[in-house]
Amino acid sequence: MNHLHAAVLGLVQGLGEFLPISSSAHLVIVPKLLGWPDQGLSEDVALHLGTLLALMLYFWRDWLKLITGGLKENGADRRMLLLLIAATIPGGVVGLLLKDLVERSFRDPLIIAAALMIFGVVLGFADWKGRKALHMQDMDWSSALWIGAAQALAILPGVSRSGITITAGLLLGFKREDAARFSFMLSVPIVAAAGMLHLRHMEAAALTGPFWVGIAVAALAGAAAIGLLLKWVRTRSLAPFVIYRLAFGTFLLSAAWLGYPR
Repeated sequence: MNHLHAAVLGLVQGLGEFLPISSSAHLVIVPKLLGWPDQGLSEDVALHLGTLLALMLYFWRDWLKLITGGLKENGADRRMLLLLIAATIPGGVVGLLLKDLVERSFRDPLIIAAALMIFGVVLGFADWKGRKALHMQDMDWSSALWIGAAQALAILPGVSRSGITITAGLLLGFKREDAARFSFMLSVPIVAAAGMLHLRHMEAAALTGPFWVGIAVAALAGAAAIGLLLKWVRTRSLAPFVIYRLAFGTFLLSAAWLGYPR
């Protein structure tokens, strides 16, 4: 892993994690297309830490308000904090139980292409049919748990964590921006847990230049992607992301038919 590889993967992670296009799919496919070796544990940690840093940079005021308000009073902040904790549980449990199986068995380009296309169509349907009437403060236990259950599907490459949780929010009647904001807030505990899980297996010798480049680029690209998506969905549909998913999935199917990438 060199500095260029780390920068490219950081950019892929930062954009793919928050735009509904699946960072995991791109992190599997991009190195294959470029003929690069597997990025290894240290770069996985860097990308997760960069993603977490992007979330904290963008939402630090929201989390500070939730935590301080949640500890002081039994009001809206405590309720939202508890809803986010509850919604995190399904994805956390599924991740712990199935992570190794998924990494061994579901990284085939054909499976990734199918997930990109199928869940892209579902995202488009949700964006088309969703009522788009509810705000984050309208979130109840049932809605939070449904979105949390949807997040568990994101363990599969090609599904997209932001894509599937925004899809669930739209199907439940939330406005695009509120569905996206809840999705991003919800990703903080999962991303933090994933980073810490990998970090405990790392050695100090792995903290080289590419490690820090990966963190920095993922953080900057991620913060930009969060801002872009939240601004975009205030007035526009998610159709461009659906089209991209279908196009990328079609490309992967065509490439697989031609025997590339292997």
